[in-house]
Amino acid sequence: MKKMFASLLLGCTLLATTVIPASASETAQKPSPDAIIKMLKEGNARFVGDTESNPHCDNARLILAGKENQGNYAYATVISCSDSRVPVERIFDAGVMDIFVVRVAGNVVDTDEAGSIEYGLAHVNTPVLLVLGHTQCGAVTAVTDAVQGHGHALERNIPALVDNIEPAVKRAIAAHPTVTGKDIVPYGIEENVWQGIEDLFMKSPATREMVKSGKRKVVGAIYDVGTGQVNWLAEAKVAEILAKVEGNPDRAMEAMAPAPAHEGGHEGAHEGGHEGHSAH
Repeated sequence: MKKMFASLLLGCTLLATTVIPASASETAQKPSPDAIIKMLKEGNARFVGDTESNPHCDNARLILAGKENQGNYAYATVISCSDSRVPVERIFDAGVMDIFVVRVAGNVVDTDEAGSIEYGLAHVNTPVLLVLGHTQCGAVTAVTDAVQGHGHALERNIPALVDNIEPAVKRAIAAHPTVTGKDIVPYGIEENVWQGIEDLFMKSPATREMVKSGKRKVVGAIYDVGTGQVNWLAEAKVAEILAKVEGNPDRAMEAMAPAPAHEGGHEGAHEGGHEGHSAH
């Protein structure tokens, strides 16, 4: 039994073909954003083709995670919907400490999500942010129904959650005037990805600066829950959205939060200091 277990662990390690080096000293320089996007695409191709390598899934990786800073290993930040049909690490054939994941119904970007993304990009040092929508999104469907006059009562906290989606649905309807009912939902799902990127740029001067400098790249995609395929959206659209936001006088301008009143009492609250409490 011990030999069999050892063989399984060895096999898992050997199959990890797309990995970040294990040593912290080797991970100071992560792959470029384009290289990481290629890694994500290749991981999804393995998932769709049922040829997953299941990297970083053994006890050795867990032991490493207990000792090391995730900022030395994670290569992408992904904001996705909370939908149970969208298992983020699985669909990219990734493992422990590979992806910094932010999940919320409708993959919307409001204050909490923008802050989580800023942490992923600036402190976990991921070169890529992926805003990931998915087919059959219940949040987009609910907003679409409401916009078309077929809404229903919602629990008290849900309207404030999904109100970010409304502009996306309205744009989809305006762009496709002959499409009605549920048929507009797929267009709304794509528009909602763009809306999330725009909302992020509006709220996060730090993200805008990282993207403009070329240190970080923001991309959008839509996951098909029925096939496992991630369909990547045009990267040029992100540049258009960024340019639009840069011309918007309502965009946030101060990249950094005010210093705490008792700054000396919070030493170590930056990356690495309290990471075990704030970056799960």
